[in-house]
Amino acid sequence: MSSKGRVLVAMSGGVDSSVTAVLLAEQGYDVVGITMKTWDYSTSGGSSGKEVGCCTLESINDARAIALRHGFTHFIVDIREEFGDWVIERFTNEYLAGRTPNPCVLCNTHIKWAALLRRADDLDCEYIATGHYARVQYDDALDRYLLKRGLDRNKDQSYALWGLPQEHLARSIFPLGTYEKPEIRQMASDFGLDSVADKPDSYEICFVPDNDYGRFLRDRVDGLEEEVAGGKFVLKDGTVVGEHDGYPFYTIGQRRGLDLALGERVYVTHIDPDSNTITVGPKEELMQQTLKAGEVNLIKYPSLQEERPAWGAIRYNDPGAGCLTWQDDDDMLHVAFAEPRRAITAGQSIVLYEGEDVLGGGWIHEVGTADEPATADASEMDAEAVSPAA
Repeated sequence: MSSKGRVLVAMSGGVDSSVTAVLLAEQGYDVVGITMKTWDYSTSGGSSGKEVGCCTLESINDARAIALRHGFTHFIVDIREEFGDWVIERFTNEYLAGRTPNPCVLCNTHIKWAALLRRADDLDCEYIATGHYARVQYDDALDRYLLKRGLDRNKDQSYALWGLPQEHLARSIFPLGTYEKPEIRQMASDFGLDSVADKPDSYEICFVPDNDYGRFLRDRVDGLEEEVAGGKFVLKDGTVVGEHDGYPFYTIGQRRGLDLALGERVYVTHIDPDSNTITVGPKEELMQQTLKAGEVNLIKYPSLQEERPAWGAIRYNDPGAGCLTWQDDDDMLHVAFAEPRRAITAGQSIVLYEGEDVLGGGWIHEVGTADEPATADASEMDAEAVSPAA
């Protein structure tokens, strides 16, 4: 047994997770590799040509070959049932509720970490590790584990990890958080990981390989297309300006594919699933300044009962903006931005930062409907005090 401990490494067969496993082995950890099969590529639909991404036979073989070459054990586990129940069902149901889901956060929070930790306990592993670009650090003064941004701002994945509770962060290792992506590809080459060193990153939703979520919904929900067809496009004042294919096939902020000739560019500004109505309007009508979020997970502090300045990101790769945030008596998270933000979307995550540290996050439930205003003016806050370092 290594003096650094035993670590279970999630290996997808990509360059990041492969380097993670070998790097930890080089650092003296007793590494056990694991590849989790979350979905079945052959039955996911919408695929053509060469398989790409995780869960393919090629990716599984790459992970296994790297483990064998570098002398550590590798397991393959089938979690398709767990994944489907939590992630795919909620993904589908969120669209049917008129919201836009974020399946990667759901997977990390409810499936991937829970599944990894169960297997880690079975295999006597003290830690789990993944190839995410983020950092974990224990803070003595706060007596809490902090989640911090990855140093490579272009690859930072802390947004997708806000749902991890303290007990999960305590056992998590993110070795790539202090590196930039070009360094990782060079490291893969130096380690002799030729099969993955130049493998492209995968950006699509893993169970929607063609990135066509509308096709996925049609395939998954019998009769959906016929049930929702013929809904109305309306303006803010209720004026009907056209028909659409059905509310689940549109997202807030969408401009392309509306097929409306109104003399100006219009965007989806509101989705009403009960009436199958989609409101469209100019870009200005996408601007909102407040939100409420539920299912909150706080990381840096145990509560946010008092107003606190923060830096809020409303979607993945959002550079973020200054805001005030607080929790109400029902633990709902309120956020008031200093300036209006474009297309704040129900179903997405709001992730709050204090410099490099993740304060926490939640699922956006309501937009522009905070029950109570901030007692301070968010526009007068000191944004530099909470904004991430350049």
